[in-house]
Amino acid sequence: MPQMSDDERRKFLVEGTRTAIVATTRKDGRPHVAPVWFVLDGDDVIFTTGRDTVKGRTIRREGRVALCVDEPRMPYAHIIIEGTVTISEDLDEMLPWATRIAARYVGEEKAEAYGKRNAVPGELLIRVTPEKFVTERSATGE
Repeated sequence: MPQMSDDERRKFLVEGTRTAIVATTRKDGRPHVAPVWFVLDGDDVIFTTGRDTVKGRTIRREGRVALCVDEPRMPYAHIIIEGTVTISEDLDEMLPWATRIAARYVGEEKAEAYGKRNAVPGELLIRVTPEKFVTERSATGE
């Protein structure tokens, strides 16, 4: 399985509008997965979520997550990130990140409106600091 270099990994993660699938563990041990919009800050993954959602509650309790970002077309590349989280509810800190995330997924023209919609009380700004990367440049070996 061909692995990605650090530069290939960063390029893959910021390309287009791929979402990250966030995996957490519920209080009773059941797994939970959910897609999120995200951006990078260096190697850290930044996203927002509601404080009272399943993922918001489990992230606050556990302090760690796994994420998977994939390419669903040939050559079926993917990256798995395991890491610890830092959580902020500071709206002044959250707004620029929420706006930057929105710009990636809905475009610059709508970014400010989406940023303001997502940087509100009850939202969490999540920073995932990677502890482990698993990368595969091509599941087909091509």
